[in-house]
Amino acid sequence: MTTVLKVLAGLALAYAVIVALAWRFQERLAFPGPGSPDRSPADAGMPDGERVRITTADGIGLVGWYLPPSPPPAAAARAPGLLWFYGNMETVADLGSLVRELRPPGIGLLIIDYRGYGQSGGRATERGLYLDGEAAYRFLTSRDEIDPARIGVYGRSAGSAVALKLATDTTVRAVVLDSPFTSARAMARRHYPWVPSFTMHLRLDNLSRARALKAPLLVFHGAKDLIAPVEMGEAIAAAGRAERFVRIPGAGHNDTYDALGDRYRTTLWAFLDAHLRGN
Repeated sequence: MTTVLKVLAGLALAYAVIVALAWRFQERLAFPGPGSPDRSPADAGMPDGERVRITTADGIGLVGWYLPPSPPPAAAARAPGLLWFYGNMETVADLGSLVRELRPPGIGLLIIDYRGYGQSGGRATERGLYLDGEAAYRFLTSRDEIDPARIGVYGRSAGSAVALKLATDTTVRAVVLDSPFTSARAMARRHYPWVPSFTMHLRLDNLSRARALKAPLLVFHGAKDLIAPVEMGEAIAAAGRAERFVRIPGAGHNDTYDALGDRYRTTLWAFLDAHLRGN
């Protein structure tokens, strides 16, 4: 009996330690912050783009790529702009070929490395990622050739939280989400059911923000997503009164572009064209 009690006490202690570590390091687990080579848009076949540096409100230096509208707007005219917020294990340098393929015509595009990712400084936190999104918005809307009244946001996976936070804090004209999740707690319940919910201080509450969204919404989601199941995407689309929900048969979490093929690009471009053109 004494041996059994010792074993149980040891297991309880181990569990308590694991829970404490999950509470203490959950932002590091959620935002691993992969590095990347120092590449420019020209390295990805976009010689008109530029590698830019942006400083956040709390002094963190971010690196990103700015791709001007192509073709450029007519003289004295301004073009729409699009902010691209990528997924958890991605960086700007990793996405060069995809950005080149999906870059919408006539729209200026900014994609940044979050703090702690790629070539950017600092360490990623939930609050920090939101500050990164705000800094990206300020940079894009300050460009002379960009119309600050015609801004769209694109967020994939973890980037959906940054996109929705920015879209509900500022005025944007269009929101595109790919493989969004409902909240950090919902993701923890799915992937770490042994972790008590009270230990979660990460929120990433996409569902509440989708309910507050006023801009038109387009959602892409893989039908076989094992990371953020398609039901989460459907819930976000319903909460945000999405103009369109694109369920992609056979696609998982990271292959929505490939699974849908050219239809991904044409659907994206048509949505942006409908909502970012005009006054």
